Amino acid sequence: MNTKQRNNRFSKKGHPNKSMLKHAFKESFLKLDPRNMIKNPIIFLVEIGFFITFILAIFPDAFGNSNVEYWFNIDVSCILLLTVLFANFAEAIAEGRGKAQADSLKKSKIETMANLIKGLGQIDIVPSTKLKKGDVVLVSQGEIIPGDGEVIEGLASIDESAITGESAPVIKEAGGDFNSVTGGTRVVSDQIKVRISNNPGESFIDQMISLVEGAKRQKTPNEIALNTVLISLTLIFLLVVVTLPFFTNYLGFQLEIPVLISLLVCLIPTTIGGLLSAIGIAGMDRVTQFNVLAMSGKAVEAAGDINTIILDKTGTITYGNRMASSFTPLMEMPKEEFLNWVSLSSLKDETPEGRSVLQLIGQLGGTIDEKDLENAKIFEFKAETRMSGVDLQSGRKIRKGAVDAVKEWVLEQNGTIPANLDSETMVISKEGGTPLALAVDHQIIGLIYLKDTVKPGMKERFEQLRQMGIKTVMCTGDNPLTAATIAREAGVDEFIAECKPEDKIRVIRYEQGQGKLVAMTGDGTNDAPALAQADVGLAMNSGTSSAKEAANMVDLDSNPTKLIEVVAIGKQLLMTRGSLTTFSIANDVAKYFAIIPAMFMEAIPKIKILNLMHLYSPISAILSALIFNAIIIPLLIPLAMKGVTYKPLNSNSLLKRNLLIYGLGGVIVPFIGIKVIDLIVSLFI
Repeated sequence: MNTKQRNNRFSKKGHPNKSMLKHAFKESFLKLDPRNMIKNPIIFLVEIGFFITFILAIFPDAFGNSNVEYWFNIDVSCILLLTVLFANFAEAIAEGRGKAQADSLKKSKIETMANLIKGLGQIDIVPSTKLKKGDVVLVSQGEIIPGDGEVIEGLASIDESAITGESAPVIKEAGGDFNSVTGGTRVVSDQIKVRISNNPGESFIDQMISLVEGAKRQKTPNEIALNTVLISLTLIFLLVVVTLPFFTNYLGFQLEIPVLISLLVCLIPTTIGGLLSAIGIAGMDRVTQFNVLAMSGKAVEAAGDINTIILDKTGTITYGNRMASSFTPLMEMPKEEFLNWVSLSSLKDETPEGRSVLQLIGQLGGTIDEKDLENAKIFEFKAETRMSGVDLQSGRKIRKGAVDAVKEWVLEQNGTIPANLDSETMVISKEGGTPLALAVDHQIIGLIYLKDTVKPGMKERFEQLRQMGIKTVMCTGDNPLTAATIAREAGVDEFIAECKPEDKIRVIRYEQGQGKLVAMTGDGTNDAPALAQADVGLAMNSGTSSAKEAANMVDLDSNPTKLIEVVAIGKQLLMTRGSLTTFSIANDVAKYFAIIPAMFMEAIPKIKILNLMHLYSPISAILSALIFNAIIIPLLIPLAMKGVTYKPLNSNSLLKRNLLIYGLGGVIVPFIGIKVIDLIVSLFI
């Protein structure tokens, strides 16, 4: 699901399209079912208020003699209904975005036929829905991979654009940590055998569809805690409003039921109550938009509080394949001639190292011509010889490989060893690289510097994490010298060299023992225990099935720095919830000072001095506050959906910013809004 596909579901400004708005409008009414509304106790209380005032609008004396004019009951009833509908609309919009994402994902699920391998090499063609965990299928060039699994034989180029949105194909091969494939992707070249790792309906796309549709979305601990606080506040105000008539009767005047209901609705935290569900759903959806499959909302929230990130080096910080970084000539010869010998040594080398040599030659301006290899004898790399080579038709011999292996070959040919070979080899080794020697006939003419290359932009990304107050720790099996070099280039805060799987768990437990939340990224089978131990485990989709099963998030793009976006989304989710809660409570305080003085100023003239807003009358004050209470919910829907902008600041700065904008703003906005509405309402009273 690429960016263009995602954006098609929204307008240019990022707002929901007409189809989604129409669906949300319909859902707003369907959600009025009390069995659904009771899941949100605050808004359910408003709905009960609507039913009571609706009855009073038809039968004014249903609960005893009433002096309230019928139009007031009708107005209050309509406003309360709108309040509930607006809250339902916010939730429906968030759910609608998830359903739109799910529809897009369903389209990427291609029902295809699979070449199921039976005993003795027999192949049966069966629907992909009939495949079970453990089945082995053969997938050839141009065919769709029928299900999630691991490559157990062969090497192929895979087009994963249906899942990741990236057009560039990726190489998948048997063995190692890059053998995982996803159902629905296409084999571009060659042929592979895949062992299916999921039963029907259990693939990553199926899980993603289930999550974004919201069918299995559960409230997170923070959300449950906040709900508890809001319900407690609601019960307190309910108790206050219920006992208020006893106080007013003592003063000699009576508060009517519609007035009490209006007062209750204005004082309870209806704003955050109406938006809370939408905030949580939108947070989960934002993670999905970044092509990250989160197994739970708890993981997304935990990402917002992360203190330490443990990163596996190979395949995460680095590409995982040694790549040519530079060439070092060891004897005098023209640059063009030297590069020509280097290219001839690698033209038939199909390893990632060999391809990187040719790529570097192109960057240095060298030419690559396969005509010189016509009728040449090719020697592929072997573990026994630790060399590869070419015998040209002209009789000249080229060998490339480990320095000691090439040195031994040259000495066997009665050749000469350059005096500076050992010193230049030591320079490369000290820098954490791997030197390859290149010999032509009986002479070693140069060295090829191979290094596990750090992925572009890593240093800048880790600096962003540092600004967020997050420590980065790199784990690698390399020796300390190589590890220090990679750590310096990547810009991580700490590194652990010669690291074993148990060492990763040990450092995670140590950090957790210090009261910190820890995230771990990895892609290999040896990363699985650490991914399971971490508070947030982000596995690469290119990695093994065991790594993905152990993690609570999977990055479909296999980009380890995606964790920065996940952390930012987690922080944004927490900030959005906190900011709108602050705004809602501040709103309630402002509405309290707006309504209470106006309600009692006729019965208690001296309290009129507290009517700071100079509202027209008790009736206009109640209606104005109630109207403001209703319309503020839809006005805040875009903010709940988009989220409060996160900036990498320390906790104190974020708290001050939050209180200044949403605390102070939550007090000022109601005073202005209620006053403006009161001026309009007073014209009709």
